[in-house]
Amino acid sequence: MRSVGFAPVVDARTRLLILGSLPGDASLKAAQYYAHPRNAFWPLIGGLLGEDVVTLAYEARLERLKARGVGLWDVIASAERSGSLDAAIRSPEAADLVRLIESLPCLRVVAFNGGLAARLGRRILDGHEGLVLIDLPSSSPAHAISLSAKMESWAILGDFLPD
Repeated sequence: MRSVGFAPVVDARTRLLILGSLPGDASLKAAQYYAHPRNAFWPLIGGLLGEDVVTLAYEARLERLKARGVGLWDVIASAERSGSLDAAIRSPEAADLVRLIESLPCLRVVAFNGGLAARLGRRILDGHEGLVLIDLPSSSPAHAISLSAKMESWAILGDFLPD
């Protein structure tokens, strides 16, 4: 079955873009980024922002991200995949990252949420002048390190958030 990702969550204020690989089954069913209840993305980003975004309705979460200069998207636009694991992705079609980045005047940092996102995204964006690229441990529950260890790695993003 071919999985198709979501539209980017960005606006003219986007300074930091966080790229995942491709939404998993729970996210696709809910039509929401990082919808799996054990995915650590929302607690991680809430910790960085110093805000409780976890308890907000989904649309309000997205609005808080945009208001703070944070955008979301994925490096894969669509792919064949059974289940939610990145290892099961076959025949990926890349998202048009270059076009998106060129449309974001304030963008300074692209952070990759997980190894596959980093590998694929760096192939496309390495050498793109003026961008800082950061590899992060995946927020997925399949990446079995503690939330505190993930938060320690993700804390670097705080240096790039607007005040």
